[in-house]
Amino acid sequence: MPEFITAWLEGNDVFNAMTFLDYWQGLVNTVQLVFLSLIIGLVVAIPLAILRNSPHWWINKPIWLYTYLFRGTPLLIQLYIIYYGIAQVPGIQDTFWWNIFREPFYPALLAFTLNTAAYTTEIFRGAIAATPQGEIEAAKAYGMSWFLRLRRIVLPSAARRAVQAYANEVIFMLHASAIASVVTIVDLTGAARNIYSRHYAPFEAFIGVALIYMALTFLLVFAFRKLENHLLRHQQPAGG
Repeated sequence: MPEFITAWLEGNDVFNAMTFLDYWQGLVNTVQLVFLSLIIGLVVAIPLAILRNSPHWWINKPIWLYTYLFRGTPLLIQLYIIYYGIAQVPGIQDTFWWNIFREPFYPALLAFTLNTAAYTTEIFRGAIAATPQGEIEAAKAYGMSWFLRLRRIVLPSAARRAVQAYANEVIFMLHASAIASVVTIVDLTGAARNIYSRHYAPFEAFIGVALIYMALTFLLVFAFRKLENHLLRHQQPAGG
């Protein structure tokens, strides 16, 4: 590291052990919130995407309404409605659910999960709908059942088409997690605010957290590039 940067860090009260501990705790909370919401959202979205392609309106229309509502409203508003709305449900404070949702992490997790599940549903719906009809007909001619076609033909083919769009959704969720601090969760942005309020150094506090977000984004881009290459390895030239 250049000497002038080292000297600046050593002479700056913002960069001390407590500051790095704040950033670390914020990083842990951010990764935990984003990871859980993405995993649960993906598990929810795949069956919804399959049902979204159903020819029966009474199956696909309710799912369309759900995705339309959550894609058509800001995530911040959804977070506020869930965080403040749960406490207004009659009788909930007398149940065990209140012991869970009184903590801000779980309303935020629910809001993030519902939001990413809506976007992921539409990503995979389009990928499933784009499955070449010839592949479906060949699977039928081979005697595959609907479930077997889905498992061996449709979903693997859809995953290859959806990986780029889903990578963007994952990065979007990482960046959108910055709003979690508005419901008192000390994520990365919340940690930067605490550092700013303690040292009155907004530039250093928020530049530091921006660098952490950039590093996480680069890691995600690298991981999804590797995943995409793996899924599309059959298209690479032989011996390449």
